[in-house]
Amino acid sequence: MDTIIVIGAGPAGLTAAQELLRRKGDMPLRVIVAEASARVGGLSQTVEYKGNRIDIGGHRFFSKSERVKNRWAEMLPRQADGADPDAADDVMLRRSRLSRIYFLRKFFDYPISLRRQTFARLGLRRTFAAGFGYLAACVSKRPERSLEDFYINRFGRPLYSMFFEDYTRKVWGLHPSQLGADWGAQRVKGLSITAIVRDMLAKAVHRRPRTVETSLIEEFDYPKYGPGQMWQRVADEIAERGGEILFGARVSGIHLREGSVSAVTVTMADGSRRRIEADAVFSSMPLNELVAAFNSEAVPPSVRAIARELPYRDFITVGLLVRGRCVLPDNWIYVQERDVRVGRLQVFNNWSPYMVASPADTTWLGLEYFCSEGDELWTMSDAAFMAMAVDELSRIGLLKPDEVIDAVRINMPKAYPAYHGAYYKLPELRRWLDSVPNLYCIGRNGQHRYNNMDHSMLTAMTAVDVYLGGESDRSAIWSVNTENEYHEGK
Repeated sequence: MDTIIVIGAGPAGLTAAQELLRRKGDMPLRVIVAEASARVGGLSQTVEYKGNRIDIGGHRFFSKSERVKNRWAEMLPRQADGADPDAADDVMLRRSRLSRIYFLRKFFDYPISLRRQTFARLGLRRTFAAGFGYLAACVSKRPERSLEDFYINRFGRPLYSMFFEDYTRKVWGLHPSQLGADWGAQRVKGLSITAIVRDMLAKAVHRRPRTVETSLIEEFDYPKYGPGQMWQRVADEIAERGGEILFGARVSGIHLREGSVSAVTVTMADGSRRRIEADAVFSSMPLNELVAAFNSEAVPPSVRAIARELPYRDFITVGLLVRGRCVLPDNWIYVQERDVRVGRLQVFNNWSPYMVASPADTTWLGLEYFCSEGDELWTMSDAAFMAMAVDELSRIGLLKPDEVIDAVRINMPKAYPAYHGAYYKLPELRRWLDSVPNLYCIGRNGQHRYNNMDHSMLTAMTAVDVYLGGESDRSAIWSVNTENEYHEGK
């Protein structure tokens, strides 16, 4: 019987295990998922705190991949129109999307609209500067050597400075001129003033454009109790089909024999070690940790160095329970104010009222901070951090401190693979990984690519296609989310 080790119980790892078990047919196959934490879902997990649920990062269930959409619909069918929302738990809700920018202590549409309200809030001087800046960008394009070039070419320098420059620095800890244009090409490849105008004109004549850019979608599906509900359903199916999920199992050793993976060692939460013989490995663990786990001299020093130096950005969410019925209409708000560190604000009541223990009289907020593991924010005490979070929202006028009932803090390491430094040496690392014939790298951290949830699922599905097809070429796996059409699930 072949044994397959899947590293990580996030969207990629769980999808790989599910796909293998569904398609194995009469093949004698043992599938073991090794998850370092105590929960499934990875960055797409849902954390419960005193009956209130936190979605780490906010995950829209939207994709242009029929394969992914069909899987979601199969696991959690969409609630029928007009159905009693309390009647069934295992359903997807259809949600209207609203996200705005908070800048100059005012709300602006996101993506930026060309409505009169936008210009009124910007003021005459900023409006003229934005218009002339955009025209200048249309006439003279910059070589796209950085993310700054990417944004200026699509929006002009004034709009870039107002709505992209400082927020990007919050997210990545670096100025956009120090980040690769690859990130923009992947995440907002179709968004521009032209795309916004096209969308507005289409709405004016009561029709949708044939292709809707990801950042312009207005509706999405969402599990009644958050994205973790989806991944718990998948985990349950894996167990029903005979798969095994090991929690608190950190991969600490990957053993090579004649160039192939022969076994994986996991260190359990109690410190004990378990060596598992493996015929194939599907890995969604961060590439720096994956390469470090290889205890073989077969890994070239240059490959180890690249993996060790790969950059990441870490993430902290503060859940704030606020007295009073929710008055904010947004799913999330981008906080562009320069005098606070908070980058984004989730309003969980508007993702699903079932995320909140008492939605009739409390508002459940998620304040998102971007940092680097070990820095000032990461090492700050919970009490100090939560006090800072309350103070920041109070200072910019979004709540009063005496309205806060409760708070909780959640740290998520390696939430965002970063696009600078050793990232540009990734092709050399990939070539070595692809030379290991029974290793398949999947998911966001498994490929060091800013994949959304559906991208991660697609890398897993494609990897299973390659494995079951007996193919040696890994290019199809790595090509997910590099094509022109954007697939989003976040």
